[in-house]
Amino acid sequence: MIAIIDYGAGNIFSVKNALDYLGLPGKLTANPEEIRKADAIILPGVGAFPKAMQMLQERGLVEVIQNESHKKPFLGICLGMQLIFEKGYEFEECDGLGLVPGSVKKIVAPGMVIPHMGWNKLEIQFDCPLLQNLPEEAYVYFVHSYQAYTPDAYLAAYVEYSDAKIPAMVYDGKTVYGAQFHPEKSGETGLQILRNFGGLIE
Repeated sequence: MIAIIDYGAGNIFSVKNALDYLGLPGKLTANPEEIRKADAIILPGVGAFPKAMQMLQERGLVEVIQNESHKKPFLGICLGMQLIFEKGYEFEECDGLGLVPGSVKKIVAPGMVIPHMGWNKLEIQFDCPLLQNLPEEAYVYFVHSYQAYTPDAYLAAYVEYSDAKIPAMVYDGKTVYGAQFHPEKSGETGLQILRNFGGLIE
């Protein structure tokens, strides 16, 4: 079972619907014990970094995520990806989950509209299990105003937006993945990424 963490900040139903479409067992939950028992975890999210971290804290989920994300496949989506970093600077400085080195700050893309919204082509930087069997030109859908700043060693794929190199997918080389885009809204490419994630379950 894939636990989709339902903490009040997100696109949880569209993620659940995508898993259902693929025949992958998913459950919306904020129950720490169910998350511990799950085979994999998805952390979705839409909204502001500090508020989302507050909601995770209030539900007693921060420590559970920090522990379980190193034992089983874990995927953060959109804001959920941003929360996996050490710090966020949306409205105020805020500690993140600290699963991957880096911070989240406002996108700087001279001459371009912020929020960054729409379809962009993935530029794959290194081999990552979730990026297997994608179309030769893989486009995915974004809606965000903040981006991750992380060492290249964690940057599996990025997109170009004016002069900005925006991390699209990060991977710690073990169990933790983050997608800044919305795979559940990214057509067949996004479905393949979720299918790949489901394939990680033993």
